[in-house]
Amino acid sequence: MSGVNEQLRAARERTASPAAPDECLSRQELAELANEWIWKHHKKMAALSANYIGQLERGYIHWPGKLYREALRAILGVSTDAALGFVNTRRAVVKLEDVKRKQFIQTATGLGVGLILGGPLAALLETSQPTPIPHRIGATEIEQVRTATRVFASWSRIYGGGLAREAVMGQLRWSAGLLDATCPARLRSELFCAVGYLANVAGFMAVDANAHEEAGRVYRFALACAEQADDWHLRAEILSSMAKQATWMGQPDEGLTLAGQGLIRPDRLTAIERSLLHTDQARALAKMRRVGETLAAVGAADDHFGHATPADASPYMPYYSNARHAQLTGQALFDLALLGVRDPRKATNLLEMAAAGQPDYPGSRAICLTKLASLTMATGDPLQAAAIGHQALDIAGTIRSRRAIEELRELARCAATHQHLDEVDHLRRRIGALVPPTSH
Repeated sequence: MSGVNEQLRAARERTASPAAPDECLSRQELAELANEWIWKHHKKMAALSANYIGQLERGYIHWPGKLYREALRAILGVSTDAALGFVNTRRAVVKLEDVKRKQFIQTATGLGVGLILGGPLAALLETSQPTPIPHRIGATEIEQVRTATRVFASWSRIYGGGLAREAVMGQLRWSAGLLDATCPARLRSELFCAVGYLANVAGFMAVDANAHEEAGRVYRFALACAEQADDWHLRAEILSSMAKQATWMGQPDEGLTLAGQGLIRPDRLTAIERSLLHTDQARALAKMRRVGETLAAVGAADDHFGHATPADASPYMPYYSNARHAQLTGQALFDLALLGVRDPRKATNLLEMAAAGQPDYPGSRAICLTKLASLTMATGDPLQAAAIGHQALDIAGTIRSRRAIEELRELARCAATHQHLDEVDHLRRRIGALVPPTSH
């Protein structure tokens, strides 16, 4: 069965937008409301998107999953699936003799599939049969979740969050289902920690792909898992991630609050965890132009990091090295240097150290080099800055990271003053070819 689902589209268009009551629900608003409804009523992570709603309305998907149908019925005010044009095509009985022989051969051989089905090839991959959740779980399933987390974290470091965000969300939804399965009491805390840490990685990948609403929901779920497990170390890592997101979204006051929440009981944290949260405070304070407090937070971060021992190693922060610490403190001092209130040399040295010390983390290396190029372009030699910028672009072209894209946009703005120089003009043209225009 194919064709436009007019019933679903009409139901959406007669439902008022919560943001603009005189307008109808947009596809994005409907997707977000459905995600929130599923979380509120079932405590399940969902990832409906405007694109998915569009596929439903265009008739490419006829029978969404049970929770999706339930949420859409509630939001759009109908009592049956049929009222939204949903049809379970698996229940339709079609006799083979009623199918033209030519069409059968085409379907079997894969010829003309798009024309036969009336939809894009991607619709063939839609499934209403999710992987079943085991009734009983133990150490094996918990280790499988940890292994998946390590794989996704590695992909994110190498390729950016845009590559596998949907894949990690699928893994997270399945893993979250394990929380309702039977599990020995002695392993419950480990299970919540494993799923919570996977959620933290998924949240970071969503931020990296600019899916901030999704990231916020995932981070809140991750934090609930950490609280349930009473794991202060995982809690610190998640609150640090949330603080970074808030600051990056232009909400440094919220970022400062979240970092402060992570430091409520510093005696329960390792020196590295305290250092990380102080760098989050420093970045937020720098964005708020609170110079003295920024420098104090950087000093506190340096002090805690300097006192760290091998015993402070955390399974949630394997990335926190000398180079990573230099990157995080360097970013805070970068902001002060661009404001003209601090000498740029300290920030320059830290960003150079960070870029050199992370050869296996292309995303972080690209961001460090881009920031270094922006700082040099604004306060130093524009020709040297252009050379550094080209190094950053060589790496940035291999990853899918919205954070890296935004850093390149900032570099282009810093370079505008020197665009009369051929080397700088070439750099700006390369950035323009790689970076999509800003959407409004």
